[in-house]
Amino acid sequence: MDGRNRKNIQIGDYVEIVQKQDQESGDLTDGIVKRILTKSSFPPHGIKVMLTSGEVGRVKNIPEE
Repeated sequence: MDGRNRKNIQIGDYVEIVQKQDQESGDLTDGIVKRILTKSSFPPHGIKVMLTSGEVGRVKNIPEE
């Protein structure tokens, strides 16, 4: 699913994010959404979230279950 559309992301979802320091390399970090930090409904770079691990980044992928 598209990680740029806020309605696709819920607290508790399993997602893959790219953290700021990994933007150049494109390394993804996976985890469970704890908080949704972006207010906008469709930001071009993805919805910014905080994972339960405390890591913050923009959603790049929402794996299908």
